[in-house]
Amino acid sequence: MTNPSSIPSGSWPSWVAPDLVAGRSVSLAELQAAGDRLYWLEGRPQEGGRTALVSVKRNETPQDLLPSTHDVGTRVHEYGGGAYRVSSTQRVVFSDRKTGSIWLREADGTLIALASSPGCSYAEFSFDAAERGVFCVREDTREAGEAKAAIVWLDRQTEKVLIEGADFYAAPRPAPDDAHLAWISWSHPDMPWDATTLSVAPLAWHDGVPDSGAPRAVCGETTRCSLVDPVWESAHTLLASSDAEGSWRPCRFSTDPVRAQEWLPDPKGETGFPHWVFGQRSLSPLPDGRLMAQIVAQGGNRIGILENGIWADLPEHNAAQCPVPFDDTLAWIDTPPDAPPAIVIGDNNHRIRQAFAFPDGVDARDCAAPIALSFSSDGGETAHALYYAPVNRHHNLATAERPPLVVMAHGGPTARASAAFSFKVQWWTSRGFAVLDVNYRGSTGFGRAYREALEGQWGIVDVQDCIAAVRHVTAQGLADPKRCVIRGSSAGGLTVLTALASSDVFAAGCSLYGVTDLRALAGDTHKFESRYLDRLIGPYPEQEALYLARSPLSHVAEITAPVLFLHGDLDKVVPLAQAQAMHDGLLALGRHSELHIYEGEGHGFRQEQTLKDSFARELAFYQQVFGQL
Repeated sequence: MTNPSSIPSGSWPSWVAPDLVAGRSVSLAELQAAGDRLYWLEGRPQEGGRTALVSVKRNETPQDLLPSTHDVGTRVHEYGGGAYRVSSTQRVVFSDRKTGSIWLREADGTLIALASSPGCSYAEFSFDAAERGVFCVREDTREAGEAKAAIVWLDRQTEKVLIEGADFYAAPRPAPDDAHLAWISWSHPDMPWDATTLSVAPLAWHDGVPDSGAPRAVCGETTRCSLVDPVWESAHTLLASSDAEGSWRPCRFSTDPVRAQEWLPDPKGETGFPHWVFGQRSLSPLPDGRLMAQIVAQGGNRIGILENGIWADLPEHNAAQCPVPFDDTLAWIDTPPDAPPAIVIGDNNHRIRQAFAFPDGVDARDCAAPIALSFSSDGGETAHALYYAPVNRHHNLATAERPPLVVMAHGGPTARASAAFSFKVQWWTSRGFAVLDVNYRGSTGFGRAYREALEGQWGIVDVQDCIAAVRHVTAQGLADPKRCVIRGSSAGGLTVLTALASSDVFAAGCSLYGVTDLRALAGDTHKFESRYLDRLIGPYPEQEALYLARSPLSHVAEITAPVLFLHGDLDKVVPLAQAQAMHDGLLALGRHSELHIYEGEGHGFRQEQTLKDSFARELAFYQQVFGQL
């Protein structure tokens, strides 16, 4: 260990190099299984941010299934997800992000174009049992105005609209006997975590093409609640997570209109997630009749098995999504706090693919682990955060030294801080920073009431909770109160800028593709979020004065701390003009503001060079600020 006083915290040499963060790491997502194979998606910064489809047989080497010209992804709702599906006979349907076209990959590798339409995007595919085609969600932008949503059927010759009329659809899933179709839907001004409807409709088949009968709402039509992740349990019953009793938990529904819904035992945590992306699956009926679920509580994940009315946790499972049955065991994407994400098969936790490899001499002891904190915020309310102490085996804090603190405000804002391994945490902790990832009021994983506490209060209670979190840890000597900075992306950028304008606890801030002008956001964002602010702020334009008052752009003069803006020039969710206007306003007042624009990047960074530069640029920015204190 280096002499503790020789290198101040915040400047320790680190094993987390920019090349490791970007060029030598991949993201792993959407694990599926069929027959003797596992399938997943890999996001590869070193290939321009392309997403590859990868597959493996047990005891063999993973292989790419598509040419490098294909980029698996979808633009539905802009955030995408659910861009591929594997059938029981190992045929794969997928969306190409670049062209929007839909392809079927036969088991022998042959690629066949399905009957998709230019100007439309597709997601959340489900094969029928006979594999005649796929059900999916379509977003149609061929006509002027707001994109139109529908559930459609695609095969080689046919594109057929089955369900339409709502503003949004998700999770079209046929029953095992193909006699019914289930889905969820919602309409403006609701978001899917506000209120959705779970519906079913009978299916009639003619020459291999389905017709949809009269739909029936099985839940959500008279009870205002959020239902997510429906999955068929049998040909006549399905499960979904409903928050009608205060938090997302499993409930059983029937195709029989006379049969009442049935709540399953309380898992002591939430079994649902906000529907930002497609392809989420938190419930999985197992072949032996048990139910498996991913359960979120106090910012952490666990996997539970329901058997004979009792939930039992699976040990040593840090799954990013519900595991999948595979080869008489389970497989999952493992996301522990102190190791690289990996594709794991249950037998002895066999890791068949890792997001990256630790450098020589580095292991879990070099990774910071989260400590869940609860603390008092304004008005006596309780808020939550994950705290990470600085960790580096070669360095240590000097006697009585307190580390600088990076406070993180997650995006959404209807989302949460995760305890899974993240370079955005380890980058800082390995250099001698402490990190505080705040689950402010409005975050998920703490029940509906906590989530709804942000309604009408965005830019107020989230900021209060971030400030209260800092005061909580600095009072315990866990951070240097003079060297606290705050960073946030997207919605978190608004929290960052408002916190800088309303307090003096932060020495600097970084807004990554963050919101600065709520009026512009209300009028210039995509369909999925175009009414999101109705509940977070108020109806627009009726509450225009409130939008103006809550916008960071209205409080430029109150920000005296240095600010760094990082933004992509192709961002359609929060357009670049938002960061540019805020930056220009700060410069006009003689304040310290830096804006860096990344060409070819949208909402969220994917390219190798962007990731390298953004991490290094933000570190240098804070170190410069600390050097001036």
